[in-house]
Amino acid sequence: MIIAGVAISLLLDFIVKPNDFNSNRFLGIFISVFITIIVWEGNLRIDHWMNLKFRWVESPGRRVIVHLPIIILYSGLIIYVSMLFFNKYVCVLPAANKEAFMITSIILGIMISLIILPIEIGTQFFGHWKNSLIEVEKYKTESLQAQLQNLKNQINPHFLFNNMSVLSSLVYKDQDKAVDFINQLSKVYRYLLDNKDHELITLEEELAFIESYTYLLQIRFDTNIKFEIDIKKNKLQQLLPPMALQILLENAIKHNEISKAMPLTVHIKTIDGTLEVSNNLQLRTQSEASSKTGLKNINERYKYFTNKTVDVIEDNHSFKVRIPLLHSK
Repeated sequence: MIIAGVAISLLLDFIVKPNDFNSNRFLGIFISVFITIIVWEGNLRIDHWMNLKFRWVESPGRRVIVHLPIIILYSGLIIYVSMLFFNKYVCVLPAANKEAFMITSIILGIMISLIILPIEIGTQFFGHWKNSLIEVEKYKTESLQAQLQNLKNQINPHFLFNNMSVLSSLVYKDQDKAVDFINQLSKVYRYLLDNKDHELITLEEELAFIESYTYLLQIRFDTNIKFEIDIKKNKLQQLLPPMALQILLENAIKHNEISKAMPLTVHIKTIDGTLEVSNNLQLRTQSEASSKTGLKNINERYKYFTNKTVDVIEDNHSFKVRIPLLHSK
């Protein structure tokens, strides 16, 4: 505002009084800066008031139609009254230049006001555009977090239903095993509670959970199921989504025959930066078509953290799934 005031004062001196450029220069500059501040600040107050009545985003056309004449009228009136005050109480303007000086001052003041208006328009639209981008990104983040939580929540009801079914039958058949089953099931759910808000956990933590989970399965299937685990120690601190390994084990049980005549063997091992879960293929003769919900769940959860894919390898004798092991950032 000070720079604009000085520039206007020098411009007026140059246009209106070229032969008397040095007379009252400092007083003229001071008055010009003072009037510029009043006009500029007044326009900002008008803009703030107009924002409450006619928002740029909602009605830009109406805003311009109402805003433009108000700032022209305000700027012209303030400059005219200020010039009259200056002429009467500060310094009498030369009669020859008085009219030209007044007209030029008003025109310059209105031009400055008209320059302020598009700057304000641009600032308002840029501010709203910036806020809109922030809101969009915030919405995307919240949406992704909600989707991830929904994917994680899909696991618990299915898992609980299966284990409650096993427990209900164990209570009548073998109460000691039922007690053991409940103890291990409590450990499993302690794991679920401790990790419900975690997006990734270490392989070591998942394997500790799987130890309790496979205990439950072996109570259920006795010697008809076998688990062989071969994990390299240097991979234990790598990361994966919670319950990902449990889903793969559950899939193997869901889709394969498990009996004394047809035992199921599940291998869990690390290979080439992945965790591989494989089993001998002995598909159930009577089973509903697979929706591959478990594998879709794992795939969707991995998309939040990496571009690496979940690989499924199947032949006539075995079924393998390899999930990426991730590094902490």
